[in-house]
Amino acid sequence: MAAPESAARLFRLARGAGRAAFDILLPPTCPSCDAPVGAPGLLCAECFSALTMLAEPLCRRCGVPFMAEFMGGRAGLCPACREQPPAFDRARAALLYDAAAARLILPFKYADRTELAGVLALHMARAGAALLRAAELLVPVPLHRRRLFARRYNQAALLAHALARRSGLPVLPDALVRRRPTQPLGELGAAARAAELTGAVAVRRSREGRIRGRRVLLIDDVLTSGATANACTEALREAGAVAIDVLAAARVPDPRSG
Repeated sequence: MAAPESAARLFRLARGAGRAAFDILLPPTCPSCDAPVGAPGLLCAECFSALTMLAEPLCRRCGVPFMAEFMGGRAGLCPACREQPPAFDRARAALLYDAAAARLILPFKYADRTELAGVLALHMARAGAALLRAAELLVPVPLHRRRLFARRYNQAALLAHALARRSGLPVLPDALVRRRPTQPLGELGAAARAAELTGAVAVRRSREGRIRGRRVLLIDDVLTSGATANACTEALREAGAVAIDVLAAARVPDPRSG
């Protein structure tokens, strides 16, 4: 046993020395502002402190931060969830979507900064620890094939894979499919978003057996109105998923505003 242990120790030392040499040649920088940091993937103190981490008190259903006037809400639900509960069981997000979060998410989503998946997944794992413990399968929100061709990657799938590495959970990146392209949702209100996504998402037929009877954690980058998450949830339930939670990197302050 001594020889394998010695070999493993030498490998770890060599790997550490290689990483140190690489850091000397290319010192690690903050992925948000390029300031020097102690290790790859870390945010500098200024960028980290600018982020708004989401934590309790939250709506126990959709995870929206409670405003002071809603703290006494019935059963810990926000007014929107009391009036019209979402299709999914629970949703959580790591960050409030503001200017600081956008400096991470927009380059990740649109500028090929795929290494930011690991940075965001670190915070998602913190915010969604309870959801990850309950889940049996990670499923990313899908892109339509035209958008996937133009962007070359699905940012939600990258986040799902990064979370899978942290949690040990299996990920099914192609479980869901967009049946048709949808117009950009950014300028639409909540009702228009829901109408645009009606019937747009389905479970891939060859993946139905992997979904049936499982507790699914749906992964996305930004949770806005919840219309996309609802459309995905409805498709997953139709395929036999017994529970569907949602975990996002960030969310707008009120997910169903507009």
